Amino acid sequence: MEPDPLVESRQRRLAILARAPRQEIETLLETVGGAPPHEALKAPETGTVIVEGRAGGTGRRFNLGEATVTRCVVRLEDGTLGYSYALGRDKTKARLAALIDALAQDAQRGPVIAAGLARLALDQQALRALASRKAAATRVEFFTMVRGEG
Repeated sequence: MEPDPLVESRQRRLAILARAPRQEIETLLETVGGAPPHEALKAPETGTVIVEGRAGGTGRRFNLGEATVTRCVVRLEDGTLGYSYALGRDKTKARLAALIDALAQDAQRGPVIAAGLARLALDQQALRALASRKAAATRVEFFTMVRGEG
C-alpha cells in the first residue's frame, strides 16, 4: 500500500508545530489574520504518555519513562478540523497549533502557512545540527592498545 502524501504532509506539519515554540506559532497565526472563529471539540487537556527507547537506537524497546503531553482538537466554522499534540503543559500552544493545522487545509491560507512552516522546519533543523556539532565536540574515543608479547 502506497503512503498517502496528504497524510505524510500533515504528519510533518504536526511534528513541526509540536517542536515549535509558542511565540513562533503565534507569529505564524498572525500572518494569516489571527485566530478565526472556532469551536474546541476537545479543549486543551494535559496527560502523560509512555516514552519508549531502544538501546543504541536499534536494540529491543524498553520503557524510558513518562512525558507530559497536551492535546487539542478544534473545528472551524466551515467544519474543518485541526489537531495538535505537544510536549509539556502549554494549553495555549496546543490550541494555536490545532488552529494552524485547520487553517493549513484552507486553499487560500494553506500556502502562506506552508511557507511559514517550511521556515520553522529549517530553523529546527539548524538547531538540531548545532546541538549535534556540540555533542560531537565532546565525544571521547576509547581504544585498546595491545602490548607486545613478552
